[in-house]
Amino acid sequence: MQEKGTISIHTENIFPIIKKFLYSDHEIFLRELVSNAVDAVQKIKRLAALGQYNGSLGEPLVEVAFDADKKTITISDNGLGMTAEEIKKYINQIAFSGATEFVEKFKDSKDANELIGKFGLGFYSAFMVADHVEIQTLSYQDGAQPAHWVCDGSTEFEITPGDRTERGTTVILHVNKDCEEFLDKYKLQEILDKYCKFLPVPVKFGTKEEYVDDGVDEEGKTKRKEIAVDNIINNTTPIWTKTPTDLTDKDYLDFYRELYPMSEDPLFWIHLNVDYPFNLTGVLYFPKVKADFEMQRNKIKLFSRQVFITDDVKDIVPEFLMLMHGVIDSPDIPLNVSRSFLQADSNVKKINSYITRKVADKLAELFKNDRKSFEEKWPDIGIFVKYGMISDEKFYDKAKDFALLTNTKSENYTLTEYREKVQAAQTDKDGIVVYIYTNDPAKQDSFIQSANRKGYDVLLMNSPLDSHFIHNLERKLEKTQLKRVDADVVDKLITKEEKIESVLGEAESKEVKEIFEKAINKPNMKVEIEGLSADEVPVTVTMDEFMRRMKDMSAMGGGMSFYGAIPDNYKVAINGNHKLISKILKAGKDEQVKLAKQAFDLAMLSQGMLTGADLTEFVNRSIELI
Repeated sequence: MQEKGTISIHTENIFPIIKKFLYSDHEIFLRELVSNAVDAVQKIKRLAALGQYNGSLGEPLVEVAFDADKKTITISDNGLGMTAEEIKKYINQIAFSGATEFVEKFKDSKDANELIGKFGLGFYSAFMVADHVEIQTLSYQDGAQPAHWVCDGSTEFEITPGDRTERGTTVILHVNKDCEEFLDKYKLQEILDKYCKFLPVPVKFGTKEEYVDDGVDEEGKTKRKEIAVDNIINNTTPIWTKTPTDLTDKDYLDFYRELYPMSEDPLFWIHLNVDYPFNLTGVLYFPKVKADFEMQRNKIKLFSRQVFITDDVKDIVPEFLMLMHGVIDSPDIPLNVSRSFLQADSNVKKINSYITRKVADKLAELFKNDRKSFEEKWPDIGIFVKYGMISDEKFYDKAKDFALLTNTKSENYTLTEYREKVQAAQTDKDGIVVYIYTNDPAKQDSFIQSANRKGYDVLLMNSPLDSHFIHNLERKLEKTQLKRVDADVVDKLITKEEKIESVLGEAESKEVKEIFEKAINKPNMKVEIEGLSADEVPVTVTMDEFMRRMKDMSAMGGGMSFYGAIPDNYKVAINGNHKLISKILKAGKDEQVKLAKQAFDLAMLSQGMLTGADLTEFVNRSIELI
C-alpha cells in the first residue's frame, strides 16, 4: 500500500532553516544518525532482557557505508526497527509548538546543538547534507511489514512497502552537491573517530586490508596475501565504563595513549564514579605540564552515554583543572547540549563541585600514603594545586594540608611546617613572619647567599602562577609577609630591633652620597648610605617589594596603571662599613668617581642589568684598572 502525506510542521520553511542554522556544525549529522542507530540496538536488547522480545538478537551492529558514484551515505542497524505507523509518529511529526516560535527563537542562533536538542530534530540533521533521504525499516513486532519512507527535502513524504527482510533500520542519504566532501573515506573516518569512538554498540565502517602468510614461493620466501576484514571502528567498553578494581595501571596507561598518542605518560589518574545526586563516570589524568599552558587545555572530552559531545568543558570542570586530560561521561547532560544550558544547569554545577572534591581527596591521599613520591611529582602537580588554591576557597581549605613550599635547597615543607621552620629567625620587630623568596635563583644568587649567611631561608617561587600565589598566601596566612630576596639589602629585608651603625660620620656620608650620585647620574637610581656588615658587598641595587608588585600588576594590565605607566625606580644602597668606601674617600676626585662607577656597575652586572654602552664602558674601564 502506498501513502503520501505532509510532515506536520505547519510551514514550508523547515528544511531551509535547518540547513541555514546547522551549517557551521553540519558534520554532526553523522553523530546524530549513528547515535539513533545505537539507541535502536540497545532498545531491542532491553526488550529481550525484559522478555518482551523472544526472537534472535544476533550480534548487535551499526554499519556506516558510502558510495561515491551513487553519492549516498548509508547508516544501518539491527535494532528494533519501525512500522509505517511509527514512522509517521516519530519521523513526520516534529515536536515543537508552531513554526512561528521556531523561526523567531532561532533566527539568530549559531548553535546547532541547541537547535537540534530543543526541537527533537536529530534525524532531520540528515537534510543538512542530503537532497533527499530514504528509510528502509522492519519492526521487531510480530507480523510487522517492512516500510519504505522517502522525503525530498520539502514537507512532502511518501511511504510504500519496503524491501528490508531483517529486523532493523537503514537510513540512506542522497548527498547534495554542496556536501560531496562527505563522500570520502577519510573524512567519514575522521568524524566517526571524533564522535563514535566509544559507542556501546559495535560500529562497522567499510573494510580494512590485512596481510596473511600464503605459503612459500619457488625461492623459499614467504608469500603474502591481502584480505579484507570487517573494520569495527569503536571500543564499546572503554575503561570509564568498568569498575576500578577490575583495572590495572596498564589499562589506564593504555587508554591514555589511545586518547593522546603523542603525549608523555601521565603522573597519575582519578577514576570518577557517582550515581547520586547525578550520574557521572570518567577518568581524569594529571599530565606532565609543559610551559605552554594554552596548548595543554581542552584535553578533557565530554560524553553522554559514550557519545562524544564536546571538548569545551569549562563549565563542567573547574578552571584550575582545565589542564587535566581524560574523559567525563554523564547521561544527565543531554547529547544535544548548548553552552547556555551548561552554564545554567544545576547538575553541571554539582558535577563541577564533585570533581573539585575528588581531585582534592586524591591529592591528599597521595600525600598521606607516599609523601616521597608526592614530592617528586610536585613540580608538575604544583601548578594545579596553586591555581586551585587561588581560585577556589573550598579547594584551598583541603589543599593547605598538602600544598608544598620548596626552598632553594630543594627541600619541601607544608605551609605549617615552613612557618615552624622560619618563625624564630624571620619574625620582624612587629611580629610579622617574613618569607623570603626568589623568582630567578641564578640572577639573584648574590642576594640568596647574603640571606643564607644571615640564617634566612629562601623559597623558590618561579612558576607563572607564583606572583598570584604569593598574594593568596599573604591574604590567607596570619601575620605573614613575602618579600623577594632582592627587595632590599639583607639587613632591611626583615626589620629587627638591633641595627648596625655606619662607621662614616655625617660629613663623610654626605660626601660618599654625592660621589655616587655624580658617578651614576641616573634620576631613577636613589642613593642611600647604609650601615651593613663589613663582609657584605659595597653596593647593592634593589627595588622595593611594593613598588615592584605595582609595576608587575601594571605590566599585566597592558603596561598602564591608574596613574599611567610605572617607571623603574631603584634604590642604590652604599655599604658605609665596606673598606672600598673608605678607599674611595681617600682617593683623588677623578679616581673617586671612577671607583664609585666601577662598584655600581659591578652591582648592576651581578643582576644582569648592565647592558649596551654601559657594559662596554665597564669592560674598558676594568681593563684600564687592571
